[in-house]
Amino acid sequence: MFNTRYVLASRPQGPATEANFRTEEAPLAELREGEVLVRIHYISLDPAMRGWMNAGTTYVPGVELGAVMRAFAAGEVIVSRHPNWKTGQMVTGLLGVQTYAVVKGEHLTAVDTALAPLSWYLGILGMPGLTAYFGLLDKGNPKPGETVLVSGAAGMVGSLVGQIARIKGCRVAGIAGGEDKCSFLKDELKWDVVIDYKNSPDLSAVLKEQLPEGINVFFDNVGGNILDAALTNLARDCRIIICGAISQYNQPAIQGPSNYMKIVTARGTLSGIIVLDYFDRAAEALTDLSGWLKAGKIIYREHIIPGIDQFPFALNQLFTGGNNGKLLLQNTYE
Repeated sequence: MFNTRYVLASRPQGPATEANFRTEEAPLAELREGEVLVRIHYISLDPAMRGWMNAGTTYVPGVELGAVMRAFAAGEVIVSRHPNWKTGQMVTGLLGVQTYAVVKGEHLTAVDTALAPLSWYLGILGMPGLTAYFGLLDKGNPKPGETVLVSGAAGMVGSLVGQIARIKGCRVAGIAGGEDKCSFLKDELKWDVVIDYKNSPDLSAVLKEQLPEGINVFFDNVGGNILDAALTNLARDCRIIICGAISQYNQPAIQGPSNYMKIVTARGTLSGIIVLDYFDRAAEALTDLSGWLKAGKIIYREHIIPGIDQFPFALNQLFTGGNNGKLLLQNTYE
C-alpha cells in the first residue's frame, strides 16, 4: 500500500503554484504502539494554509520545507495500535494533504456520520463552523436589532456568521464579489443588505448609504481596502472581529488599515479570533449548530473537487473566488 502526499518544496512568493509542491509516492511504514493509520476521504482547503507556507511562527509554526502540507482532513481508521481507536471509525485531525496518514491516537477526534456526512465535520461542524460561532458570539456579542456587517460574506465562515447573526435577531449586511455570490446572500439567505464590492468603486460611500446608523459588529475575513472602508462607518461601541485577511495573503506586505483612528472615535474594540482557543468548548457550538441545521435555520453549501492531484489548483480557488461553499478536496480510491 502506497501513500500519495504533497510536500512543501519551496515557499511561495505570491500565490502558491504547483512548483511550490512536490508529490511523493511512499510505502506506508509499520505502525508503532499508540499510532493509527487513517485513509483520508476529504481534505479541507482553508485560507490559513497560505500563511502556514511562510517561514517562521505566527499562532503555529510554518510548515517545514520537505514536510507534508498541513491541512485538516477526515477519514477512516484502517489499522490501529491505539486502545481508543478501532478499525472503521471515522475521525478528523490535522492529517495533511495526502491519501493516508499515520498519526498518534491522541491527535484524532471521533465523528458520528450517522448524525451528519463526514465532510461536514471539516466545515460547518468543524474548524470553520467553530470559528464563525465563537468569533461572532464570543467576540462580537451581537444584540437583537444591531447591524452586523460581514466581509467575505459568501464564504464558509462569512455566510455562517451572517446566518447566526440573523438567528440572534440582528440586521445582517454582507460584502461579496460577483452576481452569483451576492444573489446567494440576498435570495437564498435573505440578508438585509448585500453589497458587490466589484461594482462599488466607492465602498465607503455605499456603506454609509446602505447602513445609515452605522456598523455595530464588523466580522472581517478580507482586510485591505474593505476593512478600511468599513472603519469609516462604525457605530458607537462597535465590535470589530478580525478573522482573516484573504485579500492580503498573496501580497509581499500586508496593508494595514489607514482609518484605524475611527475605532477610537467610535469607542470601539478590535479583537482577533483563533479557533484553537475554543476547542475545549466545541460541544457548546456543535449543539447549537446541529440544532439550527435540523430546524432549517442554516443553509450550508459545499464545493468538492475530486482528486488529490487537483490540490494546487483547488487551493487557489479560495483566492480567486472560484469556489461556491466550503471548499474540499476528495480523495478517490480505485
